[in-house]
Amino acid sequence: MLNRRTLRIKAMQAIYAYMQAEGSDYLLALDEIEKDFAPDLNSMVVQDRKKLEGQKKIATLLFKEWYETRQFDTEETDKDIIDAVNSAIRFYQTQLKKDFKVYGSQMVQAVEKIYDHYLSILQITDVLVRLIENEEEKKATRFTEKKEPNYKLFLHNQVVLKLLANKSYQQRLIRRNINWGSDTDQIRQWYKNVLKPNETFLAYLTNSEHTYEEDHELVKFIYKDLIFKDETLQKYFEEQDMNWAENKPIVKSLVNKTIKSLEETASDDLPLLDLSPNWEDDKVFFEDLYNQTIQEDATYEAFITGQIKNWDVERVALLDKIILKMALCEMHIFRSIPVKVTINEYIEISKIYSTPKSKQFINGVLDKIAQELTDKGNIRKSGRGLIDNK
Repeated sequence: MLNRRTLRIKAMQAIYAYMQAEGSDYLLALDEIEKDFAPDLNSMVVQDRKKLEGQKKIATLLFKEWYETRQFDTEETDKDIIDAVNSAIRFYQTQLKKDFKVYGSQMVQAVEKIYDHYLSILQITDVLVRLIENEEEKKATRFTEKKEPNYKLFLHNQVVLKLLANKSYQQRLIRRNINWGSDTDQIRQWYKNVLKPNETFLAYLTNSEHTYEEDHELVKFIYKDLIFKDETLQKYFEEQDMNWAENKPIVKSLVNKTIKSLEETASDDLPLLDLSPNWEDDKVFFEDLYNQTIQEDATYEAFITGQIKNWDVERVALLDKIILKMALCEMHIFRSIPVKVTINEYIEISKIYSTPKSKQFINGVLDKIAQELTDKGNIRKSGRGLIDNK
C-alpha cells in the first residue's frame, strides 16, 4: 500500500518540476522586457534603436537585481524602464503562481491515479466475464458445435461473483468513473493470447465443480502470475502512466490484498481498500510538505547556505538542495514525526534519486542542522513516543 516515503518522493518530483519551471519563467520574463523595447516596425516614427537597446539593458539588469534580492534600484527615473521592470516582475510572479498550483494539483492527481490503476485492474475480472458471455452468445448461433474447453465455468467462479457483487467495488468504479471502454481490446488480446492457452486455467476448466478454495487460488493465480507479469499489459500501463515502474508495486499490493480478503465468509459489504490506511491525513501531509517547502524556499536556502560555509552552495546538486529543504520543512512543521525518522527517510530517498555521494553529504548536513535547531528550541516535537527527539 501507499506509504509516506512514496508521498515524499512524489512531492520531491513536483518541487523539482516547479523549480525547473521557475527558471523558465525567469527567462520568459526577460523575453517580456525584450519585447517592450523591440523597435516597432509598423511605426511611422523613426525608432531610436540605440536608446531602445540601452533601455532594454538597464531594465534587464534591474530585473536581474530584483530576481536576486527581491528589490531593485528605485533611483532610475526613466518611466519606460520602470514600467517594463514592474511588468516583467508581475509576469514572473503570475507564472510562478500558476506553476505552483499546476504542479501541486498534478502531484495529487498522480497519487490518486495509483488508486485508479488499482480499480481498473480489479475490473479486468469484470471485462473477462463480459468477453466470455459474448463468446457464449456467439456459440449459440453456430450451426456446428466446436469442441473446446467450457469457458462458462469461469462465470460461476465464486470469488469472481463475490468481487463483482461487492458494493464498495461497484460504488468506487462509479465515483471514479473507471471503465476500460475502447481499451477493452487490450484485455481481449490478453485473454486470447495469455489466459485461454494457459495450462493452469485449462486444468481448472476440466472440472465442472470447484471448491471455494480452488476458485480463490485460480483468481489469485490470474492476477499474480498472468496480469502483473504479462509484458503486453505492463507496456500498456507504462503508456498510461510514466511513473508506472514505481507505482506498480503499490498497485500490485492493493490488488493482491483485496483478492486475498475475498474469503468465503466475506460479505458483499466488505469495504474495498483505501489508498493508504489514513489517506486523508496522508494527503494533508503530502500537500503541506509541497506547499511549505516552496513557500519557505528562501528561508531554507539561507539556512542551508549558512550550514555549508566551506562548500560552494551553487555546486550543490538541485535535487540535494530540494531534499535538504524538504527535510527542514518536515522537521519544522510536522510535530509528530521524529527527527531521526525524517533524516533517515531523506537519506534513503537520496540513495535512489540523487548522486552516489549525496547520502554522506545529506546525512552530515541534516545531522548538523537538526542538532543546532534542537538546541535552539526551533524544533519541538510532541506526541506519543516522542520524548526523545534528538
